Amino acid sequence: MAFDESGKIWFNGELVDWKDAQIHVLSHVVHYGSSVFEGLRCYDTEKGPAVFRLKDHMKRLLNSAKVYRMDIPYTLDELCDAVKETIKENDLKSCYVRPIAFRGYKELGVYPLNCPVETVVAVWEWGQYLGEDALEQGIDICTSTWRKMAPDTMPNMAKAGSNYMNSQLAKMESVANGYSESIVLNYNGDIGEGSGENLFMIEDDVIYTPDIGSSVLNGITRNTVIQVAQDLGFEVREERIPRERVYTADELFFTGTAAELSPIRSVDQITIGEGKRGPITKKLQDNLFDIINNKVEDKYGWLDFI
Repeated sequence: MAFDESGKIWFNGELVDWKDAQIHVLSHVVHYGSSVFEGLRCYDTEKGPAVFRLKDHMKRLLNSAKVYRMDIPYTLDELCDAVKETIKENDLKSCYVRPIAFRGYKELGVYPLNCPVETVVAVWEWGQYLGEDALEQGIDICTSTWRKMAPDTMPNMAKAGSNYMNSQLAKMESVANGYSESIVLNYNGDIGEGSGENLFMIEDDVIYTPDIGSSVLNGITRNTVIQVAQDLGFEVREERIPRERVYTADELFFTGTAAELSPIRSVDQITIGEGKRGPITKKLQDNLFDIINNKVEDKYGWLDFI
């Protein structure tokens, strides 16, 4: 996720040089984590660069801000235009896109509403989050000792920067112990999600994923895979999943904008299925990538061309 720092960043409505996109060290967000953000991708499709589910991501950004009483001073259409403008200005065919809104510099204190809301869009080239081989070979993961926040402590459905302090703890722990990623259990001890991904389990040709009440983010890639799976004729169930159930699954995989659709070959050193990408995972992968690369008709209207 290294930056070349040569491009432009959209900062409060203006495109500025990368090095000039700065904030004050006493900005509210630095001290209290008061930000909401999105992560989305632009793909170099057969018909040109296209952002995947742009409007859905920007809607979620606005909804996350609403939960935190943060008034982003731009409309949905203006935010979508800002993303496309930034990609075009940086002359990128494929890239990762990071829109973020945060409380800026005016005063300090837990009460945030007197601080201005700043809005930024940055783009850069970024490959496969969990490694180039992850899409085919799968990854080894563990169960984190950390838990997801209970719904009456932090709103897990808001994609807020502060939530990812929890994710950082889980990610650092998994890497320190030699794993690529981890499963974070929810406050009841059931399956939640990865540090930055949603989880899916396949058992007897039925696809399962933790429901939204399991303290998980309502992931857009998650929703995409549910739609694709149902259209392929698979039954998809959103429900509570006990921890031990994943050990005996036929297949497991993570979904997310960064991770895309990444198979899991082991959990806590217990081999999942045959210890490699399973046939249903591959079928879902193939269909997902056909859609995002515009190799098939975009019947869902998920691609926004630059």
